[in-house]
Amino acid sequence: MSSERPRQRRRRSAHATLAAHGEPWVWITAGSLALTIVMIVGLLAFIAVRGAATFWPVPLELVHLADGRRVLGEVTQREAGMAPRGEVAGRPARRLLRSGDFAATGTHSEWIDDSAIADTSRPEWATVVERMEGGRLHGFPRRLLHGAEVVAEGPAATWEAFCREHPAARRRLHEVRHIDKVERGTLQRELRAARLAVVRAGLDSGAGSPQEAAAAESAGQVVARVTAEEKKLDERTAALRERNAGWGIEFETASGAVTAVPMDAVVRGWQPNRLSVAGRLGVYASRWAEFLADDPREANSAGGVFPAIWGTVVMTLMMALLVAPFGVLAALYLREYASRGPVTTAVRVAINNLAGVPSIVYGAFGLGFFCYGLGAGIDELFFKASLVADGQPTFGTGGLLWASLTLALLTLPVVIVATEEALSAVPNSMREGSYACGAGKWQTIRRIVLPRALPGIMTGLILAMARGAGEVAPLMLVGVKKLALDLPVDGTFPFVHPEREFMHLAYLIYDVGFQSPDSQAARPMVFTITFLLVAIIALLNVAAIWVRSRLRRRYVSQQF
Repeated sequence: MSSERPRQRRRRSAHATLAAHGEPWVWITAGSLALTIVMIVGLLAFIAVRGAATFWPVPLELVHLADGRRVLGEVTQREAGMAPRGEVAGRPARRLLRSGDFAATGTHSEWIDDSAIADTSRPEWATVVERMEGGRLHGFPRRLLHGAEVVAEGPAATWEAFCREHPAARRRLHEVRHIDKVERGTLQRELRAARLAVVRAGLDSGAGSPQEAAAAESAGQVVARVTAEEKKLDERTAALRERNAGWGIEFETASGAVTAVPMDAVVRGWQPNRLSVAGRLGVYASRWAEFLADDPREANSAGGVFPAIWGTVVMTLMMALLVAPFGVLAALYLREYASRGPVTTAVRVAINNLAGVPSIVYGAFGLGFFCYGLGAGIDELFFKASLVADGQPTFGTGGLLWASLTLALLTLPVVIVATEEALSAVPNSMREGSYACGAGKWQTIRRIVLPRALPGIMTGLILAMARGAGEVAPLMLVGVKKLALDLPVDGTFPFVHPEREFMHLAYLIYDVGFQSPDSQAARPMVFTITFLLVAIIALLNVAAIWVRSRLRRRYVSQQF
C-alpha cells in the first residue's frame, strides 16, 4: 500500500473569488473599452449629423413682431424658456432667425423672443437667393428686368422667367471666369518667363551682351504675341458680359425694401416652402457639388473648398512619401545594424521625446531652416533672376514642399517606432534560416525581413498620415494661406509646383470658425468642413489599410 495520503481538494475562498480570479478587472477593462467606443462614435456621429445637415433647405418663416416689424428667415436654433425662481425673472422661449436682409437690419441673425411675436407664417413665394457678394437675400420675387424692359412681373411669372434665363447667364459668367483665370494666367506666365529670361541673360553674360540682346528680342516677340492674344480675349469677355448686362431680378424684402440683383450675381435660388422632397434633394445635391468643386467666396464662409481639399490631400501624400524612406531607414539601422549601447539607447530616448515636442516648435524650425535657410540658398543659386526682377523669393518662403517636410519631421518618430516594432516582430528563425542558406545581411533584410514587416510599417504610416493631415500650427508658418485660389499646378514641367502656397482644410476650420464676420452662419460650415476633413483622412487611411491587408495576406501567411 502506498504511504501517501490522498490529496485533499483545495477549498476556494469565498472572500477572494472575484478579486483573485480577475473578474472585476475584466468588467473594468470592458467598461472602459465600451465607454471609449461610445465617445468616439458619438463624436463622429455628432460631426456627421451637423455637417451633413448644413446644406439641407430649411423653410422660411415670416415673423410679424408686436412692434410692427417683419422678419423673414430660417429658424436655425430654438431655446426653451426658463421658469422664474423667487425674485429672479425667468427667460422666455426664443428662436434664432437667420435673416437675409442685411442691408436693412444690419445683422445676419437675430434672437427673437416668442412673447414678442404676433404672428408666424410660411409664405409660398418666399425665396432664398445666394449671391456672389453680399451674402444671402430673403425676399419675394417682384419683377425680372432686361435693361428697361420688364420681362415678367409678379411672383409666379418672375420666378418662372428667372429659372428659364438664369442657367444661361451663369454659363456665360463661368466662361468669363475661365478666360480670366486660366487663359489669361497662361499668357501672364509666358510674359513673366520671357522677362526673367532677359534678366537671367544679363546676370550670366553681363549687361549689354549679345545674349541679353537676343533674350530681349525674343521677349519682344512674346509680348507682341501675348498682346494680340489678350486683345482677342478682351473681345470674347466683352461680348459675354454684354449679353449678361441688363438682366436683373427684383425682390421685395420683409422690411418692404426693393432690392435688384444682377442675374449673373445669383449663384442659385430656391423657394423652400414650395419644394417637394425631390426638389429639396436637388438643392441639397447642388449645394454639396458647389462645396466640393468650387472656389471659396465671402471670406471663406460661402462657396466651395476645392483648393483646400486639393492642398490637404497633396500635402498629406507628399508628407507620407517623404517620411516613409527616412523613418524606415532609421529604424532599419537601429534594429538591424546598430549595436546595443548607451549611444543607441540615447538615440531611442531622443526619438521618443521628439514625439512629445509641440507642433508649433516644428513649424518654427521649418520656417527658419527650410524657408529662410535652405530655401534662400536655392533661390540664390537657381532663382536669382526672380529675386532681381520681382524681389520675391521662390523657395525662400512658405510652400507645399516645406510644409510637407515639416510635417514629415513631426511624424517621423511615429514611423520609426512603428517600424522598429514591426522589424522586431519578424522571428529570428527566419533570419537564421536565410543566413544558413548563404544569404548576406542586406539580402536577408531585403527579401525576408522587410516584406514581412511591411504591414507594421504601413500601420506607422497610417498613424503618421492621420496626425499630419490634422495639424494646423506648423502650417501657419510654413506654407498655408487663408485664400489661394490658384492651385500650385499647371501644364508645364514639373506638374506640381512645390514652392507655391496652398490652402488646407484644418486651417480653414480655424479661419471660418474664428475669423468669419457672420459667426452664426459660419458655425454650421465649421461642422461641414470638419466632417469633410474627417472623411478625407478616413479615405486615405482606408486605402492604406487595404494595401496593408494585401501585404499581410501575401507575406505574413508565408511565415513558418
